[in-house]
Amino acid sequence: MSEINITVTVNGTKINAAVKPEMSLLRFLRAQLFWDVKCGCEEGDCGTCTVIFNGQSVKSCLVLAAQADGGTVWTNKGLGVVDELTGELQKAFVERGAIQCGFCTPGMIMAGKHYIDQGGKADREEIKKAISGNLCRCTGYKKIVDAIYDVSEKINGSK
Repeated sequence: MSEINITVTVNGTKINAAVKPEMSLLRFLRAQLFWDVKCGCEEGDCGTCTVIFNGQSVKSCLVLAAQADGGTVWTNKGLGVVDELTGELQKAFVERGAIQCGFCTPGMIMAGKHYIDQGGKADREEIKKAISGNLCRCTGYKKIVDAIYDVSEKINGSK
């Protein structure tokens, strides 16, 4: 099958590439050396590949790279450089001890960022819903919820 030429802005950098029609956005990002986007299940169940695509939190394994043509993608690494909120979330994850093995962390931070960007208040039950598509095998979620709670309270206030 022939390849498709796409242009995607990733973390503020425009990338032109030829991709196979069946290539996922996850595989495209990792092929471009964005290793902070983790590859877990490739079925949309674990959330480790969560990115912000055109302003929405998406599991990049469920989006075709061709669908991203002309779009904008932000990964955890890119947002930590240019986005104060993500830097705050990263710090809160460290301060709260919400990072153990670290595999789920980029996806959790992206889901938390999207929740806060959408005006999400410091409400533990709502935060749990917001990250419900992201799995963590190590932490038991409490410290992750606490970290997102701290930053959402600072940015958007309490419920």
